[in-house]
Amino acid sequence: MGGVSNHMLGWIVSVVLIVAAVIDGRILKVPNWLTFPFLFVGLGYSLGSGGWGQLWLALQGAALGLALLLPLYAIGGMGAGDVKLFMGVGAWMGPEVTLYAFLVLAVVGAVMAVAMVAWSGEWRKHWELFQTIFHEIVVIRDPATLSELAAKRKPSMMLLPYGIPIAVGSIGYFAATGLLF
Repeated sequence: MGGVSNHMLGWIVSVVLIVAAVIDGRILKVPNWLTFPFLFVGLGYSLGSGGWGQLWLALQGAALGLALLLPLYAIGGMGAGDVKLFMGVGAWMGPEVTLYAFLVLAVVGAVMAVAMVAWSGEWRKHWELFQTIFHEIVVIRDPATLSELAAKRKPSMMLLPYGIPIAVGSIGYFAATGLLF
C-alpha cells in the first residue's frame, strides 16, 4: 500500500498483533477497544494514503479476513475478536498478504493445538473430541446448532487463544517476505 513504507506498515500491524496476542493469552479475548480502531484506522489510512483504489484494496483485505475466519467463528471455534483482528490485518495489508498470512497462521494454529494436547498428555480424550466435532460439522452443518454445541463443550475444553497463532503466523509471514526488513 502507498504512504509510509511497506516495512513501516508491517511493523505497525505487528505491534498491534503482539498486543492482541498478549491480551488473548491472558484473558482469552481480543477486546473491541483494540480491534475496531485497528480495522477502521487501517481503512482510513488506505484512503488517505492512496485514495479510493487503496481503500478498495483495504476493503477487499478486510472482507477476505472476515471470510476466512467467519466459518470457524460461526460454529463456535473461535471468538469474534479473532475475526475482527484478522479483518484489521486485511485492512492494513490488503488481500494478497492476508491470504498468505492466513495460510501460515492456520499451520501455526494447528501446530500449537497439537503442542497443547501433547503438553496435556490427553491424546485419547482430544482425539475423541476431534472426531465428535468433525462428525457434528459433517452431519449437522447448521452453524447455529454447531455453535450451541461448542458453547456447551467450552467449559470442559482446553482453549487455544487464537490471537497468538494470528500474531505468530502473520508476523512470521511478514518477516519471511521482507515486509519487516
